[in-house]
Amino acid sequence: MAAPTLTSPGHWINGERVEGGGERIDVVNPATEEVVAAVPAGTPADVDRAVAAARAAFRGWSSTPLNERIAVVQRISDGLKARHGEIAATITAEMGSPIGFSKAVQASIPVATSAGVAALAADFPWTEEIGNSLVVREPIGVVGAITPWNYPLHQIVAKVAPALLAGNTVVLKPTEIAPLTAGILAEITAEAGLPAGAFNVVHGTGPVVGEAIAAHPDVDMVSFTGSTRAGKRVTVVASDTVKRVALELGGKSANVVLEDADLGRAVKVGLANAYINGGQTCTAWTRMLVPAGRHDEAVELAAAAAAKYTVGDPTEESTRIGPMSSEAQQQRVNGYIERGVADGATVAFGGPGPVDGLDRGAYVRPTIFANVDPNSVIAQEEIFGPVLSVIPYRDEDEAVEIANNTIYGLAGAVFSADQDRAVAVARRLKTGQVDVNGGAFNPLAPFGGYKQSGNGRELGRYGLEEFLEVKSIQR
Repeated sequence: MAAPTLTSPGHWINGERVEGGGERIDVVNPATEEVVAAVPAGTPADVDRAVAAARAAFRGWSSTPLNERIAVVQRISDGLKARHGEIAATITAEMGSPIGFSKAVQASIPVATSAGVAALAADFPWTEEIGNSLVVREPIGVVGAITPWNYPLHQIVAKVAPALLAGNTVVLKPTEIAPLTAGILAEITAEAGLPAGAFNVVHGTGPVVGEAIAAHPDVDMVSFTGSTRAGKRVTVVASDTVKRVALELGGKSANVVLEDADLGRAVKVGLANAYINGGQTCTAWTRMLVPAGRHDEAVELAAAAAAKYTVGDPTEESTRIGPMSSEAQQQRVNGYIERGVADGATVAFGGPGPVDGLDRGAYVRPTIFANVDPNSVIAQEEIFGPVLSVIPYRDEDEAVEIANNTIYGLAGAVFSADQDRAVAVARRLKTGQVDVNGGAFNPLAPFGGYKQSGNGRELGRYGLEEFLEVKSIQR
């Protein structure tokens, strides 16, 4: 597969590409270890310029009739669809997602989520009557968006599309690890007729550009997706101006397999959700909870399934697990695998060490641990790699207790032959979304976490509401 032609990766401020200062941040292909692009290392001054452009554009954009805002967002969705192949190849080059996954998910979900929010806007309750009050929903103002590398375009569009539709303007700091699709999106917004200044991109690091956005007095809201540690810092920095902060953070999701479940299917689907995007997914089901009496059978099934996950060149259609997003991420995941061994978990598949036949690139060995202590490090901390912990439990109550026994609450799953029983267990899980018997992802359903997985919700109507203020007018 030919390497993609990468979009010129400057800042995007007030409808124009801006080269920025002389300092650059290399974008490294994690499969080849080659530099594929370099983005400017933004400064607080760059943020000031972008925020000023967004503030100036806000009055005109917020007063643009709703039907015109809907049309612009729909054209953005159409533009993303038209550049689907380029977007998929770019994401594979910058962060290593296998090209099949990049096509099916990375480049496709942003099309669906942006079209979905555009479609629901006409019937959204922008105003309502409550007694003698007229309740109106209005745009917040300038939204700062800070996004991660694991789903680099999806996480951007999940914020930008509803924020713009609501009438806000946006200053985006994309991840410096996988920043290139932000430039493609900027071009698409201009082609879609979005006014200059309504969408701006400032590249750079979190401690410099991210903190400048979070602290800026003319930024009215910050929407952040990333690690819990970084989300806490965003909250602290933003607190000085008491701006709204929406956080989508880490996860350590449990797949609760009840004793009456179809074990083969539960393990197969569960492993797929643990290894999705190389395990670099905040909702990954990284803990598989199985009845103690079926633990060994579940581990055997999981190991057999894992053997079918081809690890290798992410540009090959047959590859199911590519490299980790960076060398630093590779080292992080390997460190957790080594910790699992040191703490006494049984390696049922994979384990520490290099991947055979791959001497270059940020690869790790997909791993399954058996007989994992639910209080151990690998069962409590977010690893963000293809590492599954199989945990035995005695009864349903203990399964629920184990599932809820982390600081996180982002996602999870329940498998049972009895749908009503599965739903009853799902209701007991302290988490933002639960899939029952492999229920499909719904891009219009609310997405977000409990506990230290964050607050607020994204996607669909709930995602639109995040970017609106509510005013009551008494008459």
